[in-house]
Amino acid sequence: MTLRDRTAAFLDQPNVRNFIIGVILFNALILGLETSQPLMARAGGLIHLLDQICLAIFVAEILAKLFALGPRFFRSGWNIFDFVIVGISLVPTAQGLSVLRALRILRVLRVISAAPRLRRVVEGFITALPGMGSVFLLMGIIFYIGAVMATKLFGATFPEWFGGLGRSAYSLFQIMTLESWSMGIVRPVMEVYPYAWAFFVPFIMMTTFAVVNLLVGLIVNSMQDAHAEETNAATDAYRDEVLARLIAIEKRLGSGDK
Repeated sequence: MTLRDRTAAFLDQPNVRNFIIGVILFNALILGLETSQPLMARAGGLIHLLDQICLAIFVAEILAKLFALGPRFFRSGWNIFDFVIVGISLVPTAQGLSVLRALRILRVLRVISAAPRLRRVVEGFITALPGMGSVFLLMGIIFYIGAVMATKLFGATFPEWFGGLGRSAYSLFQIMTLESWSMGIVRPVMEVYPYAWAFFVPFIMMTTFAVVNLLVGLIVNSMQDAHAEETNAATDAYRDEVLARLIAIEKRLGSGDK
C-alpha cells in the first residue's frame, strides 16, 4: 500500500471524521465568542489563537486530501465545497476585504460535508430543485398578476403599500407569510374598500395554503427518497458482506473435505 493509499484510508476512518466534526463545532463556538466584546477584551488573544489552530487543522485536512486523491479531489462537489470554505478563511482581511472576516462562520457549513447523513439531506434538497423551480415559476406568475392588480386597485389610496409593482409585490409577500397581514394591511384597506377581502383571501389560499405546501411536499418527498437510498445502500452493503462470509465459509468447508 502506497503512502497515498494509507493517507486516504486514514482520512476515511470514523475517528478522524468525528474529530473533524468536533473541530468544526468547536470553531463555531469560538467564532460565536468573538461577537462578545467583554469576552474579547479579556481573552481575545486566546480566542484568536484557538481560531487559528482550528484553521490550521482544516488546511492540513485539505492538503492531506489533495495528496491522497490528487486530481480526483476536484471530482467531488463536497471536496470543492470544503476547499472554497477554507480558502475564504485564508484570504487577507485587511482594508476592503475585511468583510470576509464575517464569512469565516461559513466554516460551520463544513459539518454538512463531514456528516454523511447531512450530505444525504442536502443531496435530497438538490434533487428537489427542478420541481421547486416549476413551483417558484408558478408562484412568480401569481405574484406578478397579484401585484399588477393590487397596484391598480389600491395604489392610489395606499401608495406606501401598493404604490408600485415592487411595493405591491413586497406587501403581497408579507401577506403570504401571514406576518401582520390582517390588522397591518388588509383591514386598513378594507376600511376604504370593503370588498378587498375578495382579492386578498383567494391570494392567501393560492400562495400560503397551496403553492407553499406544494413546495414543502416536494422537499419532504426528496428527503424520503434520499433516506430510502441510504437505507437500500446500507442493506446492499450488509448483504454483500454476509454473502462474502458465506463464500469464505463454503471454501473452508470444501478445503476441509479434501
